[in-house]
Amino acid sequence: MEKDRSSQAPPPHVLVFPFPLQGHINFMIKLSELLALTGFTFLNSHYNHERLVKFNNIAAHFERCQGFEFKTITDGLPLDYPRSRNWFLDMYEEALELKIEPGLREMLENICCPPVDCIIADRFLGFALDVAKELEIPIIYFRTSSPCSLWVYYSVPDIIQAGELPIKGSEDMNRLLTTVPGMKTYLRCRDLPSFYRETDIEYSIIKLYVKQTRKSPQADALILNMAEELDGPILSQIRTKCPRVYAIGPLHTQLNTRLKAKHGESYDHFSNTIWEVDKSCIFWLDKQPNRSVIYVSFGSITGTSSEQLVELWYGLLNSKTKFLLVVRPNSIIGKDGEREDVVVELMEKSKDQGYIVNWAPQEAILNHLAVGGFFTHNGWWIKMRSLYNRQPKWLR
Repeated sequence: MEKDRSSQAPPPHVLVFPFPLQGHINFMIKLSELLALTGFTFLNSHYNHERLVKFNNIAAHFERCQGFEFKTITDGLPLDYPRSRNWFLDMYEEALELKIEPGLREMLENICCPPVDCIIADRFLGFALDVAKELEIPIIYFRTSSPCSLWVYYSVPDIIQAGELPIKGSEDMNRLLTTVPGMKTYLRCRDLPSFYRETDIEYSIIKLYVKQTRKSPQADALILNMAEELDGPILSQIRTKCPRVYAIGPLHTQLNTRLKAKHGESYDHFSNTIWEVDKSCIFWLDKQPNRSVIYVSFGSITGTSSEQLVELWYGLLNSKTKFLLVVRPNSIIGKDGEREDVVVELMEKSKDQGYIVNWAPQEAILNHLAVGGFFTHNGWWIKMRSLYNRQPKWLR
């Protein structure tokens, strides 16, 4: 006899909470849609949610996911605050922790229909772990970066204790770091992020990364955007500290495959960017030969001077290679309006070889046959996008 559905326990209600940066939001929205559980809440900052709604049909897109709900919370800053470059590091304790933590606690206490059964939080939101433990709600950390970066960040106190940090100068960059288990034979000083090149090991950014990463074992589990087959040795090291690790990536491929199977569509039609996308670059790419274009983008917060941008542009011109360059609004450090003047001049001088946009549909570009290389700040995308086995001759 079929069991009465009314007597069954309600499905779990999961709250997904990203760090308020484009890359983190991107992957956690993908994770949310991939899981597609009834009773799902995506908690975003007021600022980023307003931009998502402005530049995307995100609400309509998620209507088909029963029980999916968007909620917002302050990130501790006014909506007109210039969120560019490293504002999140400069304002972490002053704004994020002091303002978001009480707001998160209040929201969780007031959600009662149904109550939150589990939180999936960005690994940078250590205060979310504290609130979850206080309210006795299971919490899972989701890391948008690679397992290798997680393991290195976790090992930094051991590297310092062994005397392998700080780095002693440019002549020290090729020195092996022998303290990180599983990476002793190949991890060099130059492989660390630039802020680890500070001579002061008490540098605030280093302390912040260590503090947040060292909280990982306190979470009930970790979700990583990586495949077991690619990072198995490092995942085994991480499991010595965090036994419950789920490597379920790459998320974009998983989601795309499942959407095609279920709805006959791909994920590329939907963008979850908080910047306005210029799709004209796709039409430009359509006119270029296969594997002929290098795509240049340095993420959603990186800033450069106008001099640095011009030097980059000269390098691209001298490569004799077609290029697609993203120069984000507010990305040039200098006088107001300087970006527009510089970009207009560069566009005019390179119109036969390159194309410059404010922001681009990154997944569609990296899937485009005309793109043969990706020059970037080493975000997660460079590790996993579908550029494998189709490098042009000038990249081999």
